[in-house]
Amino acid sequence: MDDKTTIEELKRIVIKFMDERGWKKYHNPKDLAVSISIEAAELLEIFQWKSVEEIKDMLKDNEKYQKACEELADIIIYCLYFTNAVNADMSEIVKSKMERNKKKYPVEKAKGNAKKYTEL
Repeated sequence: MDDKTTIEELKRIVIKFMDERGWKKYHNPKDLAVSISIEAAELLEIFQWKSVEEIKDMLKDNEKYQKACEELADIIIYCLYFTNAVNADMSEIVKSKMERNKKKYPVEKAKGNAKKYTEL
């Protein structure tokens, strides 16, 4: 797989994997949302109690970097399963959300700060 693999191609890969194992019966929106949250917590755990500098150094270690990437991949895989379960197009929902975010975070107000849109 190269860096030009599309989201739809990735979705086909993970759905084929799921189908070959007969896991569709377990892939309801609630359980997939729980799984996304669990995998996100596992990614977060890698960074727990570490400073920004410690994280920079840690991610230079290939084994630790790969572990973080594996947890991120798990999150993305479950997100792809979720879009399949609810019949959503990931590209469309991300583009739609980014359009809403542009309105909530106009460049002239949001640039250079981390305030929530309600505080801008």
